[in-house]
Amino acid sequence: MTNPQFLAIVNRFPKRRILLVGDFMLDRYVFGDAERISPEAPVPVLRVIERQDRVGGAGSVAMNVVALGAEVVCCGAIGRDGFGDRVLSSLEQAGCHTRGLVRVGDRPTITKTRLVGLAEHRHRQQLIRIDDELVAPLSTDDEAALLAVVRESLPACDVVCLEDYGKGVLSPSTCAAVIGIARELGKPVFVDPARSPEWGKYAGAALLTPNRAELEIAARRRVSDADLSAAAAALIAEHRFDALLITLGRDGALLVRGDGNAQSFPTTPRAVYDNTGAGDAVLAMFAVAVAAGGTFEQAATLANIAGGLEVSKFGCVPISREEVLHELHAAGRGSRGKVKSVADLRAELDGRRLRGETIVMTNGCFDILHPGHIELLERAKALGSALVVAINSDASVGAQNKGPGRPIRTQTDRARMLAALDCVDYVVVFDEPTPAWIVEQIAPDVLVKGADWSHLVVGREFVESRGGKVVLMELVEGYSTTKELDRIRSQP
Repeated sequence: MTNPQFLAIVNRFPKRRILLVGDFMLDRYVFGDAERISPEAPVPVLRVIERQDRVGGAGSVAMNVVALGAEVVCCGAIGRDGFGDRVLSSLEQAGCHTRGLVRVGDRPTITKTRLVGLAEHRHRQQLIRIDDELVAPLSTDDEAALLAVVRESLPACDVVCLEDYGKGVLSPSTCAAVIGIARELGKPVFVDPARSPEWGKYAGAALLTPNRAELEIAARRRVSDADLSAAAAALIAEHRFDALLITLGRDGALLVRGDGNAQSFPTTPRAVYDNTGAGDAVLAMFAVAVAAGGTFEQAATLANIAGGLEVSKFGCVPISREEVLHELHAAGRGSRGKVKSVADLRAELDGRRLRGETIVMTNGCFDILHPGHIELLERAKALGSALVVAINSDASVGAQNKGPGRPIRTQTDRARMLAALDCVDYVVVFDEPTPAWIVEQIAPDVLVKGADWSHLVVGREFVESRGGKVVLMELVEGYSTTKELDRIRSQP
């Protein structure tokens, strides 16, 4: 499958409409510095710096759908309380249709409050989560009101999504009713299942998107890699699904059809910052892609991209259509698309920062690429979401008096070789004798240098003044460009 096919699908996202039924909730974040222990008890003291409210659960799927450019009709239950008002207003401001959100009086709006400490003032670490909820099926009247909106809205929708967090909205009777209505109208139903073995309530759905743990819970046993396809095929046959899309973290995803045919979808290696919301992003992307005319295989590829982008962010942050297009264009350009001018690179990094990503930078000549370089670059990439490698231009290398004939390779060749590495996201060339200027232009969150530069890290003060950090990497013994050149030149 070629990139133009995927680009055509993504370009058809606008005007697609998804009917979404599930557990809507409010995610509250309290950020603060956790720098001391309470004298009252052995617990951290959180000095509050910032508070954020975001819609979560099925609301996260809805926000992903609209970020992809499609429309969504939200059906679920929220309490008659202030938190319910916040969920409703946030969804409406984003452009979601909320007529299917039933205000109920027998339970509060599900609210998850996360206390997040900021190590060194910027690196976020969740300390504790507090849940306000009442888990129970909807009353007969509330279920009837929700299903009435489903019947009214479904004819104008392309696909149906069920986002089940096991909080009670998607009871067996509600699931059976929604799936039955959808099948009558020829609309496919896609389900992100709850962590429960009771998959019978999803019987007749087109596809489920479990992760490996959820699949094992449904299968009621541990499942080996070799047995994954067979276990999935058994569940498909038992519950009359068309397929399962099993998300496997860093191993990508596995699409298993009812006939047992399985296809793997490897993911692009990324630094995993937070797994929260990855399943929501996968369901939203898969549904919108199929609504836009994509096959299950094409939708799985796009869903894999969305899930990979989501885990590199903190919390449930919607994946936008523009981000997906950028990934597809970058894949189409291959490694050459990684080499950027300073202006173009700054524009891309600004967008990634707005999405909560961590930018890592290192610099050097990289004249003769060797295993020591690879080790440093791979370890540097693990510190954040995107790795920028700034290399000295040919003139800059020549000005450093590294010896006759240096650089051995031109700046174009050096940039091309670095860009071919999976761990490198961007390469930029600078002319100045020191990297001070390029560090200020890129403004990394993490600046990485080899431990042999501990006496002088150019840009350290600038990075640390912005709340960033400098990391010194131990070098791999036995490798250096000078030693490599000496060895080569010593050969007869």
